[in-house]
Amino acid sequence: MAVGISASTSSTDAAAAAIAFLSCQRPSLPLQPNRTCAAPFSLAIRLRKHDRPVRNRSPGRLCMVMNREAEQAPAENKNRAIASRVAEKLARKQLDRQAYLVAAIMSSLGISSMAATSVYYRFSWQMEGGEFPILEMFGTVALSVGAAVGMEFWARWAHRELWHASLWHMHESHHRPREGPFELNDVFVIINAIPAMALLLYGFLNRGLLPGLCFGAGLGITMFGMAYMFVHDGLVHRRFPVGPIANVPYLRKVAAAHQLHHSEKFDGVPYGLFLGPKELEEVGGKQELEKEIKKRIKMSNRFK
Repeated sequence: MAVGISASTSSTDAAAAAIAFLSCQRPSLPLQPNRTCAAPFSLAIRLRKHDRPVRNRSPGRLCMVMNREAEQAPAENKNRAIASRVAEKLARKQLDRQAYLVAAIMSSLGISSMAATSVYYRFSWQMEGGEFPILEMFGTVALSVGAAVGMEFWARWAHRELWHASLWHMHESHHRPREGPFELNDVFVIINAIPAMALLLYGFLNRGLLPGLCFGAGLGITMFGMAYMFVHDGLVHRRFPVGPIANVPYLRKVAAAHQLHHSEKFDGVPYGLFLGPKELEEVGGKQELEKEIKKRIKMSNRFK
């Protein structure tokens, strides 16, 4: 027991001596004559080495990584949601275009085949007696061209005085983002098709100058309607692909003019379609028309 106490006392004395040595103070306990300062100094070094706090940097790095991941997770989820919505919108738009394309092809083939068949049978039926009804045929051809041109002026007047006035509740759907392949404004196509079909039917079933004129008028309205569909719905609003007619310079000019109608920069002018560029020039919109043409050319080249 005495040995243990002396060992404990000697170790305590050594520690106190080491602390005093490092602090440049005289030790409170007397040193033995045969002891040196090397032992307390090395002991103090070992004590300070073992008492030094260990810095663990891994929790800090882990927190930083977790914070970065927490910050990046909402951004990644947001980007994924946006990409999903964009893909869904593009797919829906593609389906809408395909649906309208099928409807346009069916109506075009149906109307054009009916018109061509009726023209052939009517003229062959008129010439059965051996006489050539030149006046009737000339009236049919002349009124076909006249009705097609006249429809441009009728469409301009109706567009300004009816569609943007009392019938705006129907035409408004054409000036808003379309949802689905069709819009309420498409009803006007049916409204214009009814008199055309009635005129064609009356002229097909009867002989004479008046039925010939009616047949020509119905044929001209039909030709204008088909041209309007391809240029207005296909070229301008891209409801279906139109192929090489998009590269025709004047039709590109027509499309740019109608695009300015939707921008309402000139109070809705032009209200016509095929003569729209002329309307814009009359109100001083030639410069804006050139800008829109360049814009459409740049956009078409981008998607090639």
